[in-house]
Amino acid sequence: MELKEIKALADRIQENVSKVIVGKPETTQHVLIALFASGHILLEDLPGLGKTLLAKSIAKSIGCDFKRTQFTPDLLPSDITGINFYSPKEGEFKFRPGSVFTNIMLADEINRATPRTQSSLLECMEERQVSIDGVTMKLESPFMVIATQNPVEIQGTFPLPEAQLDRFMIKTGMGYPTHEESDEIMRRFNGENPLAELTPVATKEEIQDAQASFAKVRVGDDIYRYITLIADASRRHPEVVFGVSPRGTQALLRAAQIKAILAGREFVTPDDVKTMAVPVLAHRIVIRNLSRLKANQAEEVIRSVVAGVTVPTEDFARANVREVLE
Repeated sequence: MELKEIKALADRIQENVSKVIVGKPETTQHVLIALFASGHILLEDLPGLGKTLLAKSIAKSIGCDFKRTQFTPDLLPSDITGINFYSPKEGEFKFRPGSVFTNIMLADEINRATPRTQSSLLECMEERQVSIDGVTMKLESPFMVIATQNPVEIQGTFPLPEAQLDRFMIKTGMGYPTHEESDEIMRRFNGENPLAELTPVATKEEIQDAQASFAKVRVGDDIYRYITLIADASRRHPEVVFGVSPRGTQALLRAAQIKAILAGREFVTPDDVKTMAVPVLAHRIVIRNLSRLKANQAEEVIRSVVAGVTVPTEDFARANVREVLE
């Protein structure tokens, strides 16, 4: 797939999602960036802002298999990965697949499940496979976890550990709608549900092709070094215990490449890196205890880190004269 075709595909999906979701183009774009980069996304925001609705709208728009799992304290790891059970009727063990055997898995309120159940997603998200009773089974491509959680509730929740958070390529939120958007939401959902009328505008094969083709976006040596310096600065920040890992730098690079495609370019600029730094990196760093008391402190730390790193001064538009995505 050519890069301009990936952009056209993304525009088509985003336009289709906008038939259900009022506003929030940046959040929708974050989901598409994670999807095309074979990543996973964590939607963290207050209840009732449309996190689950957005996930369902994306799934219906791309014509892929979709499963929703409501995470609760009594949810078992086998509910996620699957289990071998004995069938008296057939006189043998049979495998019952869990909810990860799909293309798009919605892990709704993921922080309500116990750490034991949360950990069942670690292998699935990183290696795209499930190991049960010594047998490893590959997950079908594309595979993406869209998880939601409420950041303010404490009772009955289990915070995601750092290892789990690091599996999510992007963490983003919805935010409150504007007055105009609130008016339109009430009009649009008055007596009907537009989600029920939504039809696919992309195929599974197109998503797979886009995932295999986005790496054609050109990346200069100074961009590699720019990302490396951002990660190194995060590790040396006085308010940070553990900074960005190599997995984080790879995620930022992939996100910047997709961002460049969506902007109509076939090369990455420092602005692509800066734009994606907070949603890709903020949830990956560990803040010192006193700093954790401040709201959105991780995001502020990443912003200060990026602001403190010298931006490459090469004239990117001149060095990459071909802008084929028009």
